Amino acid sequence: MRTKDEQKKDEETALKAKLVRHLRTILIFAGVIAAIIVLILLWGISGGSNPPSKDPALFTVSRGDLTISVTESGDIKAVNSKDIKSEVEGRTTIISIVDEGTYINQEDVNNGKVLVELDSSDIEQKLTQQEVSFLTSEASYTEAKESLDIQKKQNDSDVQGGRLKVRFALMDFKKYLGEIVAEQVIERVKESQSLENTAFGRYLEHPQLGGEALQELKKLNDDITLAESRLERASDKLQWTRKLREKEYVAETELKADELEVESLRVQKERAQIALELFKLYEFPKQAEKLLSDYYEAERELERIEARARSKLAQAQAKLASNEAQYRVQKEQLEKLRKQLKACVLTAPSPGQVVYSSSTDEWARRNRPIEIGAEIRERQKIISIPDTTEMKVEIKVHETWVDKVEPGQDAEITIPAFPDKSFTGKVLKKAPLAEQQHWFLSTDLKVYATDVGIDGTYDFIKTGMSAKVEIIIEQLRDVLSVPIQAVITQEEKKLCYVMTNNGPQKREVVTGLFNADFVEIRSGLKEGEKVLLKPPRPGQTQAAGKKRMKSEQGRPQ
Repeated sequence: MRTKDEQKKDEETALKAKLVRHLRTILIFAGVIAAIIVLILLWGISGGSNPPSKDPALFTVSRGDLTISVTESGDIKAVNSKDIKSEVEGRTTIISIVDEGTYINQEDVNNGKVLVELDSSDIEQKLTQQEVSFLTSEASYTEAKESLDIQKKQNDSDVQGGRLKVRFALMDFKKYLGEIVAEQVIERVKESQSLENTAFGRYLEHPQLGGEALQELKKLNDDITLAESRLERASDKLQWTRKLREKEYVAETELKADELEVESLRVQKERAQIALELFKLYEFPKQAEKLLSDYYEAERELERIEARARSKLAQAQAKLASNEAQYRVQKEQLEKLRKQLKACVLTAPSPGQVVYSSSTDEWARRNRPIEIGAEIRERQKIISIPDTTEMKVEIKVHETWVDKVEPGQDAEITIPAFPDKSFTGKVLKKAPLAEQQHWFLSTDLKVYATDVGIDGTYDFIKTGMSAKVEIIIEQLRDVLSVPIQAVITQEEKKLCYVMTNNGPQKREVVTGLFNADFVEIRSGLKEGEKVLLKPPRPGQTQAAGKKRMKSEQGRPQ
């Protein structure tokens, strides 16, 4: 295992190499701009009329293998990296953090080694208050559940009592009129939808009348019959008593007594007859209608009981739902605060080396470095733990080449920190959308982020080191090729200038694939022909032709 000093030295070496690369890029860019300015000035001074060199540089067209590749520089990163982010809402402060560069082994992961601790004082205070609120809502929720159960049982009792009253009222009505007549009356009421004009008197003559009404009717009739029989006997006795009184066989008082008995029985008969009439006219219809009304009133009361039961049940259910929702909200809030409190202690998720997020971000390193006392936002990355067993190089491919780059293509990789070593790899992926380069380079330059994996595992390769990647697009075998500067474009045609005995001759060619130095020639040239490495441009050709015509006109004939 490498010591901390060695790791720090490697990181410093990588940082210096990265700075040197950036400085070299800036210097090259400045040199290119200066060269362009000088060329423009020289072109303006000369008026663009300089003829081609008398001894132009030539290249012999040859046949051979041609490697088509794309070369870009980038930074080394881990293919797989565990990012430790703040899950605490809002903002919080780092109160402790492990030193950058610390290596986390599997034992540290198993033991839950603490990497970062965030300030949790505010969360702890909120958690205490939330626990009280949760207990209150839990008690209200329990009470609402019990109240609902009580209300359901009370409703069952009330409804059952109402149904019993309806049942008993119907039994009383049938008991008074008899079951057959009572059912006929109820059916007639259902048809008419009214209790009025029921005309109970007619049911006294009904052959199937029964119950208490029939018993009362029989009793009244029996009373009249009995009174008539007694009156008849008393009348017969009175007649015999009068006859015996005429013959003075009985005393006057006995006669008076028999007369009084007859009169008394006559009154009883009349009273029994009146009682029967009153029963028929008033008592029977009154009692029948009252019992019928009691039956329907019991049914209406049952409907009211059921309605009140539904209303009270709905109120109890609404109260339970409200308390349950409040309970769930309080519970979720409590669990959320507990998770927030737990999120204040961040432990090691996997083996690897600790890298602060600000170390890979130049702006963050200057303005918001990761350190004790630093303010951290929600979802902000604090630490990365790269898996050094799989490393990659992140490069940016120009839009002219991006269609030729595909995952799986081979690549050759060099790392400035280890100039005596070479590495191989493969393209892992490329971004589907372009990203814009820095404004000081070009606002129109579009590049695509591309990942190239490094084959093998190397302990000395560190995250953040710079690397140069050459992606092998295609290997062309036995093809003609010329330097890329030997081909120019005029009027949408590819041209080369071939050196002949009569001087340079313009010739149209068909090109194929190309790399940074050479381009494939598919037709238009033959092996062994010589082409100009600096073919004349359209302006140069016209200016040279005009000057040659003038010189020929000035020659003696």
